[in-house]
Amino acid sequence: MNYKVSFQEMGRLGMEKLSKQLPTTLEEKRKQFQWLKKRSSAKSKKRRP
Repeated sequence: MNYKVSFQEMGRLGMEKLSKQLPTTLEEKRKQFQWLKKRSSAKSKKRRP
């Protein structure tokens, strides 16, 4: 990672990456959220003795 990049340059690069992403629907995001929520809770339960 290049740490000598200015905040403006990081913002511009971030916007470029976002513009290249495919559009998603709210339903797809909800499914992704549920999957992540399920995975994170299962992971934390495994860590506890």
